Formats: sequence, C-alpha cells, structure tokens
Amino acid sequence: MTKPQVYLRHVVTGLSLAIIGIVLYVSVFGVFSDSYLRVGMLLLAGLVIILTALGTPGRRIDPVLLVGIAVALSLGVFQYFRAAEEIETGLYFLSSYDIWMGLLGLMAVIEMTRRSVGLVMALVAGTVLVYGAFGHLAPGFLRHAGLSVDELMTVLWFSFDGVFGRPMATVVSTILIFILFGALLELLAIDVVLVRLAMALTGRMRAGPAAAATVASGLFGTISGSAVANVVGTGVITIPLIKKRGFSPRFAGAVEAAASSGGQITPPIMGAVAFIMADVTNVPYLTICAAAAVPALLYYSGLFVAISSAARNMDLADEPRPDISFNWREMAQMGVFVLSLAGIVTTMVGGSSAAYAGFVGVLLAAVLGFAIRPDLLRDGAGWLKFIRSAGMISAQLVVIVGAVGIVIGVLNLTGVGLRFASLLSSLADDQLLLSLVLMAFACLLLGMGMPTVPAYLIIVLVMGTSLQKLGVPIVHTHMFVLYFGVLSAITPPVALAAFAAAPIAGAGPMSTALEASRLALPGFVIPFAFIYQPALLLGTGYDWGDSAQSVLFVLLATILISRACYPRRGKGYMVPVGLGLAVALIFFGPVVSWIAALAAAGLMYVDRLDINEKQPIS
Repeated sequence: MTKPQVYLRHVVTGLSLAIIGIVLYVSVFGVFSDSYLRVGMLLLAGLVIILTALGTPGRRIDPVLLVGIAVALSLGVFQYFRAAEEIETGLYFLSSYDIWMGLLGLMAVIEMTRRSVGLVMALVAGTVLVYGAFGHLAPGFLRHAGLSVDELMTVLWFSFDGVFGRPMATVVSTILIFILFGALLELLAIDVVLVRLAMALTGRMRAGPAAAATVASGLFGTISGSAVANVVGTGVITIPLIKKRGFSPRFAGAVEAAASSGGQITPPIMGAVAFIMADVTNVPYLTICAAAAVPALLYYSGLFVAISSAARNMDLADEPRPDISFNWREMAQMGVFVLSLAGIVTTMVGGSSAAYAGFVGVLLAAVLGFAIRPDLLRDGAGWLKFIRSAGMISAQLVVIVGAVGIVIGVLNLTGVGLRFASLLSSLADDQLLLSLVLMAFACLLLGMGMPTVPAYLIIVLVMGTSLQKLGVPIVHTHMFVLYFGVLSAITPPVALAAFAAAPIAGAGPMSTALEASRLALPGFVIPFAFIYQPALLLGTGYDWGDSAQSVLFVLLATILISRACYPRRGKGYMVPVGLGLAVALIFFGPVVSWIAALAAAGLMYVDRLDINEKQPIS
C-alpha cells in the first residue's frame, strides 16, 4: 500500500469516527440543528465514499472524477450553509449561482449513489430528475404542467422536501445508531456465536446446515440494514457448510439469499425499516413490530418446511450430528445479544425515543460484551474494521436516502405518483385482487436492484395510495409494499441478494435467484394473506379470536405451498390439490376456510409427513 493510500485510509477513519460521534451525540441529546445535521452528515458521508474510492486502485481517469465529485458536493453544501437561516424561514430566493451550485450537489449525490449501491438506484434518481425538468414534454398521463428550474432546485436542494427531507431526517436522527449497533455486535464476534447456536439448534435435522443458515441469517438480518450485507456476512460461514452436507451450490446460495432477505421483515429492528415506517405512517413503532411478528414467523416457517421437503427428496448421506458445545463465554455472548435487544424494546416501551433506545442497546452490548471479552479492547485491527465498517455503511445509507429524496421531491411536485395510483385503480376497475396483483408486480419491478430502505420509500410513495383508496388499512398497505420490496432482492432478473450469494456458493446467479424465489414462494403469498386475513397483523384492532383463526389458516396455507414447491417423489398429484386448498384457506370467507383447513389436515395425514428425528419439520 502506497503512502497516499495509507494517508487516505487514516482520513477515512477520522471521518468515520466523526460520524460515529455525531450519531452517539444525537441519540442521547437529540438533534442540535436540522440543517447542520442533515446537510453536514451528507458532506461527511460523501467524503467517506469519495476518499475510500480514491484509496482504491482504478482507472486513471477515476481520481480526477472523484476529485470533481468532492468539489461539486462541497460547493453545493457550502452554498446551502451560506443561506441556511433564510432557507429555514422560507424567505430565500435563488440566484443563478445558487441554481448551479444546487445542480452540482444533485449530480454529486447521484454519482455517489452509483458508487455505493450500483447503477440501478442512480439511474432511477437521474431519470426522475430529468423527468422533473422535461416532463412537460412527456406523453399521456406522465406529462406534468412544467416546473421552473428555480422551483425544482428550491425543492430538491434548498429545502427539507428533497435531498434533505424526512427520509434523511429519520436516517440521521434514528437509524444510524442501529447501524452502529450491528457493527458493534460484529466487533464482539456475536455473529459467529449466533451461527454456532443455529447449528446446535438444527443439528438433529436432516437439512442440518441449511436450516442453520435460516436461523442465523434471520437472527442477524433483523439488525442488518441490507440483505446483501447479511448474505456476505453470514453466507461465507453457512454456504460451505450447506454444500458439504450434500446440497447443490445453487440450493446453498438460494437458502442464504432467501433467509437473509427475511431478516428485513423480522422485528424488532427489521433492517431499520420499522423506524421509517413508523415515521411515515405516524403509527407507533411497537405497533409496527407487533404487526410484523406473525408474518415474519410464517415466512421462516415456510422456509423451514421447503428446506426440509427438499432434503427429504435428496439422497443425503447419513452423517453424525455435530456435537456443538458452548463455553461460558459464548453463552454469555448470546445473553448480550438477547439483553441488548430487550433493552432496546424496553426503553421504547418506557416512552423514550427510538434513537435513545438504540443508544441503550449499544451501551448494554459494549459494557457487557467487553466485560466478557476484554481481549477485544486491545484488538486494534478489529476496532479499525468496526470504525470503517460503521462509517461506510452509514455513509452509503445517507447518500442513498439523499437520492431517494430526489425521487420523492419530483414525484410530489409533479403529482405523477397520484396519477399512477389512479391509473392502476382504473385498470383494476376497483377489483381488490387485481389491484393487489398489479401492485405486487409494480413493487417487484420498482424494488429490483435497490436496498430495502429506498425500495420501500419509493414504492410506497408511488403505489401506496391506490391500495388505501380501496379501503386497505394503512399498516396493511405499508406491510404489503414492504414485503414485495424485500422480495425483489431474490426475484429475477435483478436479484441482489441471490447475486451476492451465487459467487460464494459457486453457482450461476440466475439459477440461484430462481431457486431462492421457489424456496420463498410463501413469502409472495403472505402479503395477500394479511389483506384478505387482516387479523393476521396483531395490534391493528382485531380481537384475539379472529387473529388466532387467521394465523391457523395462513400457517396451513404456508405449509401446503412450501411442500408443493418440493413435492414428495411419486406424489406430484398433491401439488395442485395443496395449492388449491391454500387458495381456499386465504382468499375466501371463514366457512370455506374452515372446510379447507379440515381438508388440509386430512391431506397431510394421507401424505404421511413422516415427522421424526430425521425430519422434525416438514
């Protein structure tokens, strides 16, 4: 490594420390200034991304481009700060110089987004920006009345309605502390202990490591803000173990991708989406968690059944079950994980803010974790990795929501989101099921290639209104959108989580994505279930009897669908029967559903589920 690269790494470490310090301060003492926090954090985040890229060998033209981006971002931020007081009062009128500086800032945000999460999100933001400027020339319902450059730049850069809008505020004031929490758990090596725990819990199952990957990825995915990061973090451990058990590389990668994606819909943190959803819907965070709990359990139940069914049909050699034991320190590390999450939830139940609850979780994890593993305090390499990891993930998230702000600002200005919702409603002719199907396809399309947070925000802005027009409650609407935004990570042709798992498994990306979609098929049905069985979402106003009935119906449907994906040899005729019963369980009234439930129980008895020590879950 050259001296300039070493110097740049030191600077990145310093900037990451500054981000961590600001996050800790805000979580304890609150927001000191909306303008300086949102805009200043974007500047720090941009510099972290730019300097990290400068320290990485690349094309000769790259350093020149990166320096240009840094200058553009700095000029845009400086111009915002220069007029910050007037902007907050709404008494600032843009000059031509302001417009150029704002445009430079927007270009910098789009390019940093491309370097952070790839081309898809950058293209979305760039296309929407161009649409805002020239959409008055567009055909049909896409045409808007026209926006002046002053109006566009005022909203997108020099206000709290664009790049620095509510998503940015939620991220910098609430979510980044949970990014820090996840990085701290990795520093404390708790992720490795969770994988070992999952192996111990599932060691007696025929599917073995595949089931373990599901448990481990689900546990760690709930605090990870990215399905791809979860795949990379736990997949390097679980995927080789799945292959060693005898599963194909394609199946091994698919299991990890499907399980990692599910972490984004699992309470209490849901990959940070829970806090954004609470902010957008004005529904209490704990209500969001309660509503998400049962569907998440059903999703993972479906994965377990599908994996077990696939294992039953494979000629897997009998192997001695792993004899995994835990010393006192590892048991204590598991306790740290549980107590930290309990501390977060308890603090929020007590009425504190989500950010302060995150700080309590970080404090508990740090105090207890280092008390158990004091040797980690002297692990310089580990601390550097923690600082840079927390800084880079935070920086990427800040930049991404900045790009989302561009999309939200233009859609609000032009009203195209409402027109799209009206078009969807007219196409479906007020038919709820058809509206849901169209929305599901649109969500998968809009979410492809994007991380969970921006996918959810963009989709719910464009699509959410049409469902609410048909009388679907707001929490159910947002959960529906979230599920399909998350599942876009494993849906071809752009399946980021599956594509990340494929090289680790040594399998083809597209075949891994197809296998992951097959494994997670119940996940594509569960969002429809909590529209047609609304009591499935706890805490949304339905009594416990209705909720218990809905849970029973959807659980049976989940089992039938998962088993239909991997039917027993010689019993392919059970597939249409099982799928037909699953439809009857979910989409019809309680009388038909109870008849279907009895028939499902009879089908399972006839099919001889063979629940024993080798196949405890089928």
